[in-house]
Amino acid sequence: MAEPNIFQIDALLPPDMAVKAQQLGIRKAQMGSYTMFVLAILAGAFIALGAVASTTMTTGAAGILPFGVTRFLSGIVFSLGLILVVVGGAELFTGNNLIVMAWASGAISTRQLLRNWIVVYSGNFVGSFLTAVVMFFTNQYMLSGGALGLNALTIAKNKSELGFVQAIALGTLCNALVCLAVWLCFSARSTTDKILSIIFPISTFVAAGFEHSIANMYFIPIGLLIKQFAPSTFWESVQKSPADFATLTWDNFLIHNLIPVTLGNIIGGAIMVGAVYWFVYLRHKRSPASPQISLENME
Repeated sequence: MAEPNIFQIDALLPPDMAVKAQQLGIRKAQMGSYTMFVLAILAGAFIALGAVASTTMTTGAAGILPFGVTRFLSGIVFSLGLILVVVGGAELFTGNNLIVMAWASGAISTRQLLRNWIVVYSGNFVGSFLTAVVMFFTNQYMLSGGALGLNALTIAKNKSELGFVQAIALGTLCNALVCLAVWLCFSARSTTDKILSIIFPISTFVAAGFEHSIANMYFIPIGLLIKQFAPSTFWESVQKSPADFATLTWDNFLIHNLIPVTLGNIIGGAIMVGAVYWFVYLRHKRSPASPQISLENME
């Protein structure tokens, strides 16, 4: 009798991807709190590094490359963030919106779902914000005669001026694409598959100007830090003053960007991707056995 072929190189098909997503959601929900938080810090830092690359790519490009080309190239380098998260291993709030598939099947509780989202979101904030602090102290914003810092300020200012509904809509479309990138990775058989699955959805959301809550935990704080603490030599080099960025404030960061963008990210990821694929592929399947665990013993 012929031996079974244990090497399968074909990508998983969507029904199997849904099962894989559900099983991964269970494991993520049952992860220890300390491990989850540290991995979330890493993910925040990884996404921030993608934002650093994106800011650098777009600095000085105006008038040299067409608008769309610049944005697309910016999106390609920003893809570094999710590549590091998926391949390197980290916990990202926006991608973890897909845990809703395990929740909808009854494999995890509402408490476990919310616990993951809260812990991971908090860790992502720490990682992104600390990366912004470290980047400020590198003085890289002084590069190219201060053009890099001016670009960071302009990006942060524009994000802080979004309308509430506009920010929700931009966040919704963004995380639909992010979660589709993660969803495509569930079909992957190799690291190369994962990287190629990530690049185009992520570069598209960046090129289109959609809003990612975790990336904005870097983009806006770095602008705020430059505005508040950059020396006078910087402002002289860019021929601007802090008054030119009056709308760039911590209140606007939270109220006009982070809160509505986060709500939109949940709608786009948990509902438009996670819930839809659960409905298509998993609603008639029995949830996999999930051992009863105590949340108090998950550290």
